Amino acid sequence: MMRLTVGVFTGAVLALAAVSGQAAEVKITPLGSHDGEFCRLDRALVLEDPDGTRILYDAGRTVAGPEDPRLGRIDALLVSHMHGDHVGDRHIGKVNEGSCGKPQFPSVATPNSNTVNIALAKGAKIVTGSEMPRFFAAKLKFNRGNAKDSLLVRFGASRKIGGVTITTVPAAHSNGVNPVFLDHGIAKHLKAAGLTAYVGPPTGYVLTFSNGLVVYLSGDTGITAEQELVVRRHYEAKLAVLNIGDTFTTGPKEAAWVINELVKPAAVIASHANEAATEGGKVRDGTRTRTFIDAVGVPVHVPLSGRTMAFDAAGTCTSGC
Repeated sequence: MMRLTVGVFTGAVLALAAVSGQAAEVKITPLGSHDGEFCRLDRALVLEDPDGTRILYDAGRTVAGPEDPRLGRIDALLVSHMHGDHVGDRHIGKVNEGSCGKPQFPSVATPNSNTVNIALAKGAKIVTGSEMPRFFAAKLKFNRGNAKDSLLVRFGASRKIGGVTITTVPAAHSNGVNPVFLDHGIAKHLKAAGLTAYVGPPTGYVLTFSNGLVVYLSGDTGITAEQELVVRRHYEAKLAVLNIGDTFTTGPKEAAWVINELVKPAAVIASHANEAATEGGKVRDGTRTRTFIDAVGVPVHVPLSGRTMAFDAAGTCTSGC
């Protein structure tokens, strides 16, 4: 009887340890245009802290608005910059419309943006840097939301949402606001002149989760000195989400150099490839994604839409990769 009791007790302890270990993982779920694929306009990620805090990064066009069943509860939204494919000028009506290389975005989200509409419906915060918070505050107020739900966090500072500490880091890109997001008379004049409004420089983010995992979200950026000095040396990021799309952002070979020589994380999630990177969930030969994978010296995880990846504090993928 004693042996049986000890055995049961030991089994319970091991089971609790397993549950505890699982609970200490950060879950990352890509929300792309096509199930199980990494497609041309895929940007959005939901990052979930072990305490349940859920953060949506760059909702863009592949989240089917606030009613997208994949969203669940959202506590905060992050926006790297104001381009339509990141803030969301349009969005899918439902998953798997069109093709992976040419997804369809029939739902118009302007002048609010997909980001603002989701924040309003979910009662979520919008956390941005630069001059973007005032823009989002005005949008929330105009739509009878709470302007104070638009929160500022500038480079060198931090803000906490649930168990997640959020800071912004510099990104080398542009950050013009297309006139379609403006509902004032000035929008017509800006459009006619071929100009955009400006809300300060774009940003990347560094997130520190309650289990100790530090994640770098690059936004759209070229190579910057801060990727070594700040992201690696100061914050010691163990997992990076890096854009590889070329022409408009860092190219795959340049992005590989950023990972191998500057950030040096334990692993990286490819992002913003601007291509139909996979077919049947497998990376296609001749793609930018394949070039990036072949050039990087750490594990590269491909963000297949709807597939949740789990990471421990060291940046090691423990499931879903």
